[in-house]
Amino acid sequence: MYSCDYLIIGAGFAGSVLAERIASKLNKKVIIIEKRNHIGGNAYDEYDSYGILIHKYGPHIFHTNSKFVFDYLSQFTDWIPYEHRVLANLEGEFYPIPINRLTINKLYKLNLQTEDEVKKFYDTVRENRFPIMNSEDVIVNQVGYDLFEKFFKHYTYKQWNLEPKDLSPSVCGRIPVRTNDDCRYFTDTYQFMPKYGYTKLFEQMLAHKNIEVVLNLDYKKIIEKIRFKKMIYTGPIDYFFDYKYGKLNYRSIRFEFKNFEQEYYQPTAQVNYVDNTVKFTRVIEHKYLSNQNSKTTTVSFEYPQNDGEPFYPVLTQKNIQSYVLYEREAKKLKDIIFCGRLAEYRYYNMDQIIARALKLFWELSR
Repeated sequence: MYSCDYLIIGAGFAGSVLAERIASKLNKKVIIIEKRNHIGGNAYDEYDSYGILIHKYGPHIFHTNSKFVFDYLSQFTDWIPYEHRVLANLEGEFYPIPINRLTINKLYKLNLQTEDEVKKFYDTVRENRFPIMNSEDVIVNQVGYDLFEKFFKHYTYKQWNLEPKDLSPSVCGRIPVRTNDDCRYFTDTYQFMPKYGYTKLFEQMLAHKNIEVVLNLDYKKIIEKIRFKKMIYTGPIDYFFDYKYGKLNYRSIRFEFKNFEQEYYQPTAQVNYVDNTVKFTRVIEHKYLSNQNSKTTTVSFEYPQNDGEPFYPVLTQKNIQSYVLYEREAKKLKDIIFCGRLAEYRYYNMDQIIARALKLFWELSR
């Protein structure tokens, strides 16, 4: 028989941050149950057989404007500076993403010099769509249909198996459009990578005498044998309620890792393949992320699919309506807290889920 103050389901960022805070600040006993064979959730990284640190579930780039979040994580890791850059491969040519002045000039063979000139260009091509109802509206309203079709339409369809017009505005609403020549993917104040990787960060975070981690176990198989006062659940909310309102849709990804006997495979860490002529969405070259030196390089090709580990909630109107039914059920449960991308059926960046967990802890500790 297990016994604890807090039972936490899932050892990703949401569960691990809450476990660390509860154990260290409230001096409460915490048990984390994780169905995978490792901690860290989708941020888990490991060294492959070639000695290259790879992000097993796709690239996790830490960026935030929150000093609070950055200072919190800095307790568990040293950092290396890293600014993520992304290129789009369109018909064999590379273009900076997010779309900026360099993208426009190269694509249309223009010579726009100032931000005002780029703004005027956007004004000549954009379509005034109002109200904004979906992800196509978001992009076309900013940059017009041609740029939407070239850089977003096919890529988004591959990613979601849905047309952008069938997706919530929030899906493509996160993608900026620039008028300058800033080629950084993010512009946040704090842009770093954990010096020794995310897994080491999680190990430090969970290295507290009040925390016990149980891996390779579905919590439902043992829940009757655990005494706890409160539960924090970070898994899929529909699974918690035994799919009583049906399964919520998620997109998953199949990763194909390949090592090449050359120093670099591509000019930057991430290349998006925006044509519909290739099946994969993007290629990640992992040694850029950790600033490693090696004679070979490991890359991953990403193939979105419906089956597999749930990665991204598919935010259609139907799915959001189904989630609301689950959310109502969750609110009836007094001693069970739902937190995280899967439990709240929404897309969180890493810094957002850390901030969410820290806020939730503050509420718990009052």
